[in-house]
Amino acid sequence: MSEVFASTRNGVALPLAHLPRTALAELRRAVVDRVAAGRRLAALFAALDGPGAGVFLYAVLADDPEGRLEVARCRLPGDAYPSFTPDCPQAHAFEREIAEQLGVRPEGHPWLKPLRFRRSWRPGHDAWGRTDEHPLPGVADFFRVEGDEVHEVAVGPVHAGVIEPGHFRFQCHGEQVFHLEIALGYQHRAIEEALLGGPHRATLAQMETLAGDTTAGHTIAYCQALEALARVTPPSRGQWLRGVALELERLANHTGDLGALAGDVGYLPTQSFCGRIRGDFLNLTAALCGSRFGRGLIRPGGTGFDLSPTQAEALGRRLDAATEDLRRAVELLWTTSSVVARFENTGRVSAQDCRELGFVGPAARACGVALDVRTDHPAGVYQFAQVPVTTAHGGDVNARAVVRWLEAQRSALFVREQLAGLPGGPVRAPLGPRAADRLVVSLVEGWRGEICHVAVTDAAGRFARYKVIDPSFHNWFALALALRGEPISDFPLCNKSFNLSYCGHDL
Repeated sequence: MSEVFASTRNGVALPLAHLPRTALAELRRAVVDRVAAGRRLAALFAALDGPGAGVFLYAVLADDPEGRLEVARCRLPGDAYPSFTPDCPQAHAFEREIAEQLGVRPEGHPWLKPLRFRRSWRPGHDAWGRTDEHPLPGVADFFRVEGDEVHEVAVGPVHAGVIEPGHFRFQCHGEQVFHLEIALGYQHRAIEEALLGGPHRATLAQMETLAGDTTAGHTIAYCQALEALARVTPPSRGQWLRGVALELERLANHTGDLGALAGDVGYLPTQSFCGRIRGDFLNLTAALCGSRFGRGLIRPGGTGFDLSPTQAEALGRRLDAATEDLRRAVELLWTTSSVVARFENTGRVSAQDCRELGFVGPAARACGVALDVRTDHPAGVYQFAQVPVTTAHGGDVNARAVVRWLEAQRSALFVREQLAGLPGGPVRAPLGPRAADRLVVSLVEGWRGEICHVAVTDAAGRFARYKVIDPSFHNWFALALALRGEPISDFPLCNKSFNLSYCGHDL
């Protein structure tokens, strides 16, 4: 299949002319065969070939053991094509998205329905045959289980407390969940459509707020793509500070999740402690740039802020204190048998399902699947300072909690080492013009998992297509699988053990 794919690596710009000319049948067969052999479908998306022209289908496969990426594209012969999903389940959400965005219908898709309930980008092209330009989220058919005493429970989209909107439809027999279907789209902001023709003045701010708790992850991915297109390598000091910001983001969110898991089983000591300690880690990020979420810190070419030796030393002391507090708070969890009993064997996801459906991040590593961009496709500081991959076995709530705790410890150690060994020099390099007719895949291991940005430029170096894949895009179906056979009362605990992003999915 070497004639179908062009080989590249994370953060390397590839001339579009290097992509082989491929027929649709060849591309489909190659994707199906390679994913079956162990590759992972990192991206599958469509793009218009200029105003009023046809549609290109792009596929990005990750060869994680070899640290390579394989990119292919083909021109679709019309507004329909044979679905990849029956033979490659990892494509199921990607194909629903393609149908929605560009009105190209994957024929034979087993459950083709809107993903974000948005209008098509192409006037006159709608895969659902709708006339409504503004479809209502959640207004669609849902899978139903028929049978005696089977009943349906609908939850959301409005939830108790301060939480993003999402709709969950359970098919139950008594307390037991047979099937959960998740409908999102309530947070849709048309980000990818707005990025066409960019970068614009608002683009960087949009990247910082794609998923508000993942500012560092998404902004680094965007900046890596721009730097590859401009043929610029950020200074070492800037790359080190980016790594510090990314790991502080991981620390804050993993801490918050461990506290929330404790709260979901009614264990208030760890919940209360972690709520405060999460704030300590957020305040460390604020000490870097003035924003607890890291906004303004990551900039094309490096970072927008620097640290003096005195500031770095003070940051290290505060990090040590917060990490010690976290250790004490989390040890309370593992030494309380009633907590561990609620975590163990709850919401299990198998390693086989994880691999077949392409789950990423802590959700995958909790199944024993050792996927981590920092090791598999390292960029920036991770080319020189590695973080060990953390895995657990069992794929249950307990495993997902253990992975978060171990990763938090390793992130704290990583940040401490980088603060103590910051290289000298500037933190930012100027960017020149972007290369024309190029494609670059930028991967970052965010705290939820793999973040994938794919930038395709036109003849003027503008974005002909900019694809964003938040790890939640891959993992929402993992939550649906985790609930099968579980009592419906375990839903809040299972949901929090994944803690997926609504707005990150609803770009």
